[in-house]
Amino acid sequence: MVAEIICVGTELLLGDILNSNAQFLGQQLAQLGIPHYYQTVVGDNPERLKKVIAIASERSQLLIFTGGLGPTPDDLTVETIANFFGVSLIEIPEIIEDITQKFSQRGRVMSASNRKQALIPEGAEILTNLTGTAPGIIWKPRGDQLTILTFPGVPAELYQMWSDVAIPYLKNNGWSQGIIQSRTLKFWGIAESTLAEKVAPFLEMKNPTVAPYANHGEVKLRISARADSQEIAQELITPVETQLREITGLNCYGADDETLASVVGALLQQSHSTLSVAESCTGGGLGQMLTEIPGSSEYFLGGVIAYDNTVKASVLGVKPDDLAEFGAVSAIVAQQMALGVKTLLKTTWGLSITGIAGPGGGTATKPVGLVYIGLATPQGQVESREYRFGQTRSRDWIRRVTASSALDLLRHEFAKCDPLG
Repeated sequence: MVAEIICVGTELLLGDILNSNAQFLGQQLAQLGIPHYYQTVVGDNPERLKKVIAIASERSQLLIFTGGLGPTPDDLTVETIANFFGVSLIEIPEIIEDITQKFSQRGRVMSASNRKQALIPEGAEILTNLTGTAPGIIWKPRGDQLTILTFPGVPAELYQMWSDVAIPYLKNNGWSQGIIQSRTLKFWGIAESTLAEKVAPFLEMKNPTVAPYANHGEVKLRISARADSQEIAQELITPVETQLREITGLNCYGADDETLASVVGALLQQSHSTLSVAESCTGGGLGQMLTEIPGSSEYFLGGVIAYDNTVKASVLGVKPDDLAEFGAVSAIVAQQMALGVKTLLKTTWGLSITGIAGPGGGTATKPVGLVYIGLATPQGQVESREYRFGQTRSRDWIRRVTASSALDLLRHEFAKCDPLG
C-alpha cells in the first residue's frame, strides 16, 4: 500500500510560502513505515486538481491532501475531490456548531462564507480540527481500494490533526507496516564527493540504507532502517553509525538535531570556558548562531561587530600600520581581532572573522570569498586560518559558511586537547 502527498495552493507554486507540510508528512509516513513515491504541488484550479487526482488514484492507495480547505472562493479541494468521484456534498450541523463556537470564543460572529467548510462528501468521516475552523475528511470513495485524508494548509493545524487523528487511524487500519527510523550524521570540512568515496561500500547497503546529501557547506549521511519496532531499527543503525564515525573521524561533528553551535557550546560548557567573538564580514551572524542555543549565556559573553577599520583599531586594538600594510582582510588582522576581543571581554577564547563576502569589493589578489578566521587560545597563543569560498557564491552563502567554519575551527582546537579526538 502506497501513499501520495498532494499539496494544493497557488502560493506554493509561486514560492510565496515554503512547502514545509510536504516535508513533515514525508517524515511522518517514513516513521509509520508507509512507503510513498510521489509528491505533487498543484494550484487552486479545479481542472488541474482533477487531473492530479486521476493520476494519483491509479498509482497510490492513500492520498493525503493539504491546503484548500478555507472559506474563500479559491479553496476548492474538498469540492473538487467530491466532484471527481461524482459524490454530493452534504452540510454537517456539528461542523457548523463547532465553527460558530470557535468564532464566539474569539468574540466574533461566523461569516456566511464559513458554512462552506461544513460541506463534506457523502459517506466521509470528519477529521477533527481542534484549533482551526477547517475540518478534514477521511473518505474511502472506492471502498478499501482508496483512502483520502485532507488537512488544512496551516502547519500547526496539520500537525495537531495528524498526531491526534490520522496516526491512530492509519495504525488501526493496517497502514503502518513496521517503521522506518533514521539517524543523520553531520559533517564539516569535507566535500560530499570525498565523503562518498570514503564510505562507498555503505552506500550500497539495503537495510539500513546510507544516503549522502549536502547544503550550505555541510554534508550529511542519513542512515535509515526498516524494522518492526524502533528497538530493532536502532540495532540495525548503531553498528553502521559506529563504523562511519570511525572512518570519517573528526569530520563528523554530530548527529540529528545537533549543530556546530550546539556542539561547540557543549565543549565550552564542559570545560568551563567562555567565548567572545569579533566579526567583520559576517555582521553578527556568528553571534546569532551561538545565541540560538538555549543556555548559551553560560559560556558566550558577547562580541564586537567591527565592520569599519576604525572600530577594529579603536575597540579591538588592531594596529593601524598593519591595517594599512596588509589590509583588513588578512591573517595578521584576524589574529589581532581575536586577541583583542578576548582581552576586551576577558574570555577564555577569542574568535574572529574578517573577509570579503561580495558581490563587490574583491581584487585579483583578494577575491570575493577570501576569509580569515582568527583564534586566541586560553594559553594566549593566536592563530589564523585562510579560506577561499569561491567568487561565484552568493553573499549570504559566504557569510553563513564563514560563521560555521569559525565554529568548526574552535571545535578542532578542542579536539587537539582530547586524546580521543
